[in-house]
Amino acid sequence: MKKFLYIILSVGLIMGLLGACSKKEVASNIDSSNTSQEASKDTNDSAAYASVTIEHIKGTVTVAADVKKAVVLDYGILDIIDALGIDVEIATAVSSLPAYLSKFENASSVGSLKEPDLEAIFEFEPDVIFISGRQQDYYDQLLEIAPTIYVETNGDTYLDDVKTNIGYVAQIFSKENEAEEAINKLNSLVEEVQAITAESNEKVLILLTNDGSVSVYGSGSRFGMIHDILGAKAADENIESSTHGQSVNFEYIADKNPDIILVIDRTLVVGGTNTANAVLDNDLVNGTNAAINNRIVSLNPDIWYLSGGGITSTSQMIIDVREAYKN
Repeated sequence: MKKFLYIILSVGLIMGLLGACSKKEVASNIDSSNTSQEASKDTNDSAAYASVTIEHIKGTVTVAADVKKAVVLDYGILDIIDALGIDVEIATAVSSLPAYLSKFENASSVGSLKEPDLEAIFEFEPDVIFISGRQQDYYDQLLEIAPTIYVETNGDTYLDDVKTNIGYVAQIFSKENEAEEAINKLNSLVEEVQAITAESNEKVLILLTNDGSVSVYGSGSRFGMIHDILGAKAADENIESSTHGQSVNFEYIADKNPDIILVIDRTLVVGGTNTANAVLDNDLVNGTNAAINNRIVSLNPDIWYLSGGGITSTSQMIIDVREAYKN
């Protein structure tokens, strides 16, 4: 009888142990399954952020999220990259860099803004390429080398275009917070200047001088943001809207008699012998309200002609207009 009870107890103990082991195995399998599912989810999430899709005027491109090297043939984009504090190896048109972007003078050189060196760009092995109007004819060739993003800034939509371009860079380099802060600051500056121009009846004329010749720019032009966004009243509301402005003579300037003349001297950045100071120093210009009241304001051509479209450059452009009204 005792032997029989011993056998029963032994069998019970063994069955209990087997049951416990079975439960542990099941629990282990469940934990393993959950871990596998979580790992799979993490992998899928990582995959979702492994690239960024950018829709731009010329098409849609997919850019790897971890960009190490970028070819930048638009100084506005280079400005944005700098202003957002992005750490990336740059190749650009080094020979004509604006002075305020001189920190990039040791970057890899890939030709000029008008004639990119396709071989140098290929050898640089970029992860992304940024271009604008000067290089648009090269778009298809550049697209064969790396994802290529076309950017632009138009006079009548300038600020929206700048914000769009900031967005491209912020998406690719995960700088959304910094981008939002920069845009908010730009908006504040714009509102400040709009309040000033709304209170003023002074008429503004925008001039570009080029080694002796003079052109004017109005609403819808490359410098049209002064009127279209900042609200400056135009000395002439019928200026032709064109890339190179409307060619005028000194009699025209005297006839329009602007209260403020904003001058961009192209000669200072592309070369020549006749600077704006010499060209505009004549009786007809000196008889205008702007000259009499010391309101002929020289704008930095590095910012206004070569660059523009960036965070730093756009901020400075808005400040320049604000200061012109304070003189």
